[in-house]
Parts: sequence; C-alpha cells; structure tokens
Amino acid sequence: MRFPPFIARQRREPYASPAPAQQQTVTGEVGTLAVVNLGLSNQQAKYWQCYLRDEGYRPGTIDGHLGTNSWKAAQRLFKDRGHYNDSIDGIVGPNTIKALQRMLNSLWDLDVDGIAGPETKARFAQYADFLWWHCE
Repeated sequence: MRFPPFIARQRREPYASPAPAQQQTVTGEVGTLAVVNLGLSNQQAKYWQCYLRDEGYRPGTIDGHLGTNSWKAAQRLFKDRGHYNDSIDGIVGPNTIKALQRMLNSLWDLDVDGIAGPETKARFAQYADFLWWHCE
C-alpha cells in the first residue's frame, strides 16, 4: 500500500480580505486559489505530488506547492477510494479535509471532523514521509 501526505500553509490571495479570526479557528486552514500544504514541508509536498502522479492523478508541476491542480488530483484519488463525494474543485475545504482524514485512518485513528488541526497535519506529514520513493 502506498501512503499520501498533508499539512498546511496558506498564502492569501493578494486582494482577498482576511477572514475573521473566529472563522479561521473554526474551519482550520481552508484555501481557494492559494497554496495549501497543510503543514507539509516543500519536500514532503513533492513526495505527495509524486505519489499522485504515479497513481495517475495528474497533480501538475512537481514543485512542493500544493495548489489547485494538486488538490484536484487528491480529490480524484479520495473520490476513487470512496472517501470523497463532493465536487472536484481543488478547494481545500472541510469535505477535502474529511476525505484526507478518512484516508489517513487506514493507519491512524483520527477524528473525521473536517478541521486541519495539529494531529491531522502531523499524520499527513508522516504519511508524506512514507512516499519519498515516488520521487526517486
């Protein structure tokens, strides 16, 4: 079995108004057209992208930045594995996070709450570390 990764950093769009602090804490890190690595280092994000590529999901450029194309690829993978039933839009919202958590639950016991909290990010990073050989 091959294992995928996630942990996030979010860059805001240049003209997007910042979300209220309460919304950020409630929803975790959610991104529309930004890079959302969910706590993964750039190297771990490359491992995830190489894994998606090797599985046939076309994540776009392997650059260590999980943007819209990488997340669309991840959503297609999640959908094919029965973890996701929303639209393939590349948006890292609660349903995408839940799908990631369901996938990670093949190894760990995570709450499936749609929030990219510290445990989800840590487990995603560990999962990504398992994928290093996809980039060799």
